Amino acid sequence: MISKLPHVGTTIFTTMSALAQQENALNLSQGFPDFNCDPELIEYVNKHMKAGHNQYAPMQGLPLLRRRIAEKTAKIYGCKYDPATEITLTSGASEGLFCAITAMVHPGDEVIVFDPAYDLYIPVIELNGGKAVQIKLQFRDYCIDWAQVAKAVSPKTKLIVLNSPHNPTGAVLSGDDLRQLAAIVRNKEIFILSDEVYEHIIFDDLQHHSVITEPELAKRAIVMSSFGKTYHATGWKIGYAVAPREITAELQKIHQFNAFTINTPIQHALAEYILKEEKYRDLGSFYQQKRDKFRQVTAGSRFKPLTCKGTYFQMMDYSAISDLPDTEFAVELTQKFKIAAIPISVFYHDREDNKVIRFCFAKADETLEEAGKVLSAI
Repeated sequence: MISKLPHVGTTIFTTMSALAQQENALNLSQGFPDFNCDPELIEYVNKHMKAGHNQYAPMQGLPLLRRRIAEKTAKIYGCKYDPATEITLTSGASEGLFCAITAMVHPGDEVIVFDPAYDLYIPVIELNGGKAVQIKLQFRDYCIDWAQVAKAVSPKTKLIVLNSPHNPTGAVLSGDDLRQLAAIVRNKEIFILSDEVYEHIIFDDLQHHSVITEPELAKRAIVMSSFGKTYHATGWKIGYAVAPREITAELQKIHQFNAFTINTPIQHALAEYILKEEKYRDLGSFYQQKRDKFRQVTAGSRFKPLTCKGTYFQMMDYSAISDLPDTEFAVELTQKFKIAAIPISVFYHDREDNKVIRFCFAKADETLEEAGKVLSAI
């Protein structure tokens, strides 16, 4: 058969996690915690399973949960969304991103994407007949050159994909970034897809600047969030999209024939748990301690950390250790030293290799200490 994605293979996350398992290595590659979520949240799920909330929820999501998402969004970002028509529960942020791109992109449309880019965006753009216009974030701080963005905009530009806090680099957008983007898209038929799944994982007293805080962007934006990332439960695969009514209607047309509806008892549990504001408001400080722990235990190594302002990933420069391409170095680390990381070149369309790899520090302190011993001995 003829492949729709002839250049796409197994994702790097699947590949490196499988290799880590095969080699019995510490897995700091794929982004998931190695500790459990809050037992109280699990109790809520169990309670609702026993209460009989085990059949289909509405396609858009449980009404109570959508209402509480709207309340949270208004409280944090000052932006109001109608829970009946402007919020959608999705099967993880990945399904939401797929539905958003599919709803917005038509054959021949151009979509601006920033490299290094999370690996989901471009295959979905191509599946829908779109063309990815890739702009590189500036190495080493991974900021956006907005003059380059303005130059890349054409009459065919339909969508701009943002990701902040950014995976894999840990960079974050500022209020000034949003203002510059707003000026670029003003009076143009360009939409924004903003992947904000790490919105609560931001460090050093910085503030998360959601695109919905900029009115010019909010009226044309779909924002994706993730309960899995926020509540240490990535395997539950529950996210949500907020967007103006007309955009949400198009997203839901795709969603209803994709996932259709999301795990019912977990939605009931989240509708209760979301009221515990400290669980997400304290998340940045929780992960900042882990970032600092990881930096501390690797301080004596030959790896050099890059700036990490958010997410739970630390980029490390290994140029003082090896001249191997990052893909080969990541395999060597796993096979020889029994610790797995993600090579960054795979997130670039031209496989730019800056001798940088990514470690996930969403791990128990014991795991981080063990990783520090291994890395410091290389």
